[in-house]
Amino acid sequence: PALSVPDRVGPIELAAFVLVPALLPLVFGGQVTSALVTAGGNLLLLALIYAIVGIGLLSIVRWAAGRLVEQLAASLKLLTRAVPVLLIFMIVLFINTEMWQVFSDVSDAALIGVVALFLAVGSSFVAARLPREVRALEQDVGADPPLTPRQRFNVGLVMFVSQGLQVLVVAVLVGAFFVAFGALAITPGVVETWIGERPHAIAGHAALSEELVKVSSALAAFSGLYYAIAVLSDSTYREEFLEELQTSLHETFGDRARYLQARRAASAAGGGQD
Repeated sequence: PALSVPDRVGPIELAAFVLVPALLPLVFGGQVTSALVTAGGNLLLLALIYAIVGIGLLSIVRWAAGRLVEQLAASLKLLTRAVPVLLIFMIVLFINTEMWQVFSDVSDAALIGVVALFLAVGSSFVAARLPREVRALEQDVGADPPLTPRQRFNVGLVMFVSQGLQVLVVAVLVGAFFVAFGALAITPGVVETWIGERPHAIAGHAALSEELVKVSSALAAFSGLYYAIAVLSDSTYREEFLEELQTSLHETFGDRARYLQARRAASAAGGGQD
């Protein structure tokens, strides 16, 4: 029937979902901006639905979050090497007048843009290594039959989310450290000397200012980028990380092989009966 719910959603239905609501303000009001925003919002909604339902992003995040402490413990050697050097460098920047002058005066949107830029650069570095590591992992685990491109993408996404959560935790901890350090050691008078005006207190707490949070957020974003690069360049960590994933995915790949074998057997049995 024409008005029945479709069994499958194809390109035509998806295009209608994106374009039809956007055409209404364009046709009846000539509102180009509203039409573009509506179409963009619908595209983002489709991407979110695909990520959650099609790829299983929430399941991947839940799995990676459950192993986060174990993975951070496994990377303890890298943390003890990278983070102390990073903190020393960050402290030098933190007490630098120009650092406060630059980031205390930026708008919230500009600060979000800076953080997003660091996030994009770090994600690009991590994502660029994933295809090679997925192939190496597939060979070491012995996936038989070979993974499809979509399955390789899923394995790469698991690795990306696992490493991304580690980088996020390190960045958040560094940012929290500088907020606490600044609240304890940097007085409002010193901040006023650096930026040329009284800092804007948060919730009436003079030691906790908007400028302090902005500077700490910028340093946290830079720390995340630094740690992401350190993760990529540390061969020992890469070996330990891949070995841990091999152990986790070996059982998954085994279940996949048995499932595909059972499907082939069922298909052959059905064909034999015909």
